[in-house]
This record gives sequence, structure tokens and C-alpha cells, in this order.
Amino acid sequence: MRAVVQRVRGASVEVAGETVASTGPGLLVLLGVGRDDGERDAAWLAEKVAHLRIFEDAEGRMNRSSSTSGGGARGPQFTLCGDCRRGRRPGFDAAAPPAKGEELYGRFVELLRGHGSR
Repeated sequence: MRAVVQRVRGASVEVAGETVASTGPGLLVLLGVGRDDGERDAAWLAEKVAHLRIFEDAEGRMNRSSSTSGGGARGPQFTLCGDCRRGRRPGFDAAAPPAKGEELYGRFVELLRGHGSR
């Protein structure tokens, strides 16, 4: 699994013109699921993302995690598994098939919510 994690003032994720996730201040997480990823990968990454200390505390130090600092938006992004090492067209052989990707993405979101991140 690969995740791009970004602090945002506000963000939304659209699929086919429909907003599927949005947030005010918090995190935007784009998740790529690989062919060989499984439940353990989803659990490890959800715990890691939920507890990244990337928000400022009262003293201005980056010492608070998303689980204590507000919500977030999440979106699937299979292109994170693209391989651009050869040629000009990325290969997506390492990406999970759509059904598996959707299943593990859903599990990641469920686990992330369990850690207190909205």
C-alpha cells in the first residue's frame, strides 16, 4: 500500500463528478493498493497515518496527530502503484485488481476511523 498524506485547510475527492469525501482542516489521504497487499498492510498503514504527529500543539510544535486534531478525506488512487521506470507509459501490473483494491481501501478507511480519525 502507498499513501500520499497531506495536511489541508479543506479538500474534497470527486469520482465521476460526484463528491465522495470532503473535509475542512485535516488530512487528505490518497491510497494506492498493490496486488500483494492484504489486511495486515491496511491495519499497519491505518495505524501509522492516524498517529502521524503533523499538527501543531499549543506551543507551535508538530506534536498532535490526526486522531486528536480533526477529520480528513480519503480517496482511492490506483495510479500510486504505477511503474514509470521504463518508457513513457506507466505500467499498473503492481496495482491490485479493482475488487481487491476496493475491499482493502474500505478496510483501511474502517480501521482509520477506529483510530479516531474522522
